[in-house]
Amino acid sequence: MARKFNFIIIISDSLRRDFLSCYGNKAVDTRNIKAFADKAVVFDNAYSASFPTVPNRRDVFTGCYTATYTPWAPMTMEPTIQMLLGQQGYTSMMICDEPHILENGYHYDKDFDGFEWIRGQEHDRWKTSPKLPALKSDPKLYRAPEMLQKTHLRGRARWKHESDTFPARTGTCACEWLEENFNEGPFYLYVDFFDPHEPWDAPRWYINKYADPNFNGQEVDYPRYSKTAGYLTDAEVKQCRALYAGEVTLVDRWAGRIFQKVEDLGLLDDTMVIFTTDHGFLLGEHGFIGKSLTNYNREGKYALSYLPLFEEINHIPLIVHHPDVKPGRRQALVQPPDFLPTIMDVEGHPFMAVHGRSFKNALLGKKDQHLDFAASFPFLKGSGIPISFIKDRWSAMFVSKATKSTEKITDRAVDGLDKTLEPWEEARDMLFDLHDDPTQQRDVSAQHPDIMATFKQELIRFLDDLGTEADLLDGWKV
Repeated sequence: MARKFNFIIIISDSLRRDFLSCYGNKAVDTRNIKAFADKAVVFDNAYSASFPTVPNRRDVFTGCYTATYTPWAPMTMEPTIQMLLGQQGYTSMMICDEPHILENGYHYDKDFDGFEWIRGQEHDRWKTSPKLPALKSDPKLYRAPEMLQKTHLRGRARWKHESDTFPARTGTCACEWLEENFNEGPFYLYVDFFDPHEPWDAPRWYINKYADPNFNGQEVDYPRYSKTAGYLTDAEVKQCRALYAGEVTLVDRWAGRIFQKVEDLGLLDDTMVIFTTDHGFLLGEHGFIGKSLTNYNREGKYALSYLPLFEEINHIPLIVHHPDVKPGRRQALVQPPDFLPTIMDVEGHPFMAVHGRSFKNALLGKKDQHLDFAASFPFLKGSGIPISFIKDRWSAMFVSKATKSTEKITDRAVDGLDKTLEPWEEARDMLFDLHDDPTQQRDVSAQHPDIMATFKQELIRFLDDLGTEADLLDGWKV
């Protein structure tokens, strides 16, 4: 009988790779992720695909670039990792404090044998008291402050100990499930930490590791997605970075408990573990805080504008432990739709009826290359939709132009609330040389029109090959 691997996927929402010590950050304490990375393969060129949270999970579960055909939306009937592994005799479990894939009938628990929803994150309608918990700062500085008070702050109002925090509850639940199931046959465990997504509410001792003790300003743990100029002072942006770093360290501690439990149970010899994120978050870079823009338009409606998916957003961490692979680093381009075909390839039942491709040979060190390029994008419908296209040393950004349709588009991305989609007024095509300009400060598109034209045609051909409907592609063809 062929050897059966167990599989574990751990996603930490909004986790920036450049805040991890295994990717070179010496200031933020991520010792447990580093210890795991020292036993695993670290991918240096992993990029997001469908953006943001919910489309990313759909990519992971289905192996497809789902933003080519669906927005932030409920799960439907596509084949999933858990379904395919179930057909091979696996027990599957979801442990999740990420609210958006389970609330409002989104049903991303589909095909799992069991699931545990750790309640209370962000807009999860869980508790009804206290009636009006207090915000730390001026309500005008918060994104959707009324909703935040009614949901997240109620959910955490009675916390007393670190063990009450979401990462602690999620990590503990995962460890307990492993203890109960590690010897019950092959399994697939999916763990989804919403942190370090905002609201940033790590215990104060973690925040104090990074905060200026002389800080004097408004502490905003749930900021609007906005330009920082005219919104937050430099000191307040720095404090946001400290809040975020504290949350990263909190996740590190409790993800570390899972890594240690896997080792304690003797599972490293027969378990493949994937640790990653969906996307990052701007903390002052490029003049923004957030991963898009949220605002109220002239009609007073809640609106969303997509920003370019800069490296801080779409260049993600990916760390993979495979029992038969020596620790090391890989330069191959990899994206989340590749997870499903890779897992099924490792399991011994390849499944190729998906957009993604197995990176098993790159993981095993048999190949240096995987994808020729990476493409990251939100749902493609509308004007002003950005696509980041990464190839060789280049990061090109293409923005869809307005087509003949005048339809008003409602988008639920970033927080699950209805928003009117509006193009960012400064959106434009851009090109960055990541070798000479890794922080993307200098747009060199005007100096390389040939590269831009070649990449755009390659991108359109790629999207067309994925079966993207013609009307969704029109905005890039004009």
